[in-house]
Amino acid sequence: MKFLRRAAVLLLVAIVLGSTAWVVSARRPSSAMSLLPAVVRGENGPAAPAGVRIRVQVLNTTRTRGLARRATRVLRDRGYDVVEVGTTSPQRDSTLVLDRSGHPDWAAQVATIMAGRDGTARAESRPDSSRYLDVTVLVGRLWRPPAEPLYP
Repeated sequence: MKFLRRAAVLLLVAIVLGSTAWVVSARRPSSAMSLLPAVVRGENGPAAPAGVRIRVQVLNTTRTRGLARRATRVLRDRGYDVVEVGTTSPQRDSTLVLDRSGHPDWAAQVATIMAGRDGTARAESRPDSSRYLDVTVLVGRLWRPPAEPLYP
């Protein structure tokens, strides 16, 4: 009788430990992440300068829902601090990046990131000390977000 109880307890412990190990390994990112293109992972290309917090506002100027949210992901992957996301009018075809804090090089770098495949993003200097922002991005109709990885 004691032997059967011990065997049942050991079997139960083995099942619990095995299922815990399986759950932990299933939640850990797989090695397939290393196969993703570097652009999707945000490792290549321009990024925010190290040690500098650049506050960005992203505004969708199109009728395409979620475009500002997708642009936010791209910029955050590159190290920018997106502090506001929304929509505005009038509608634009090309993406416009506005320098709000007197750092045109930051706006130019964001424009390079946002140019993407269509290459139509441009930067302009429009300082505005009343805003707590460094850069405003007006996402245009021609901007195409990078492909998002599929996690099955």
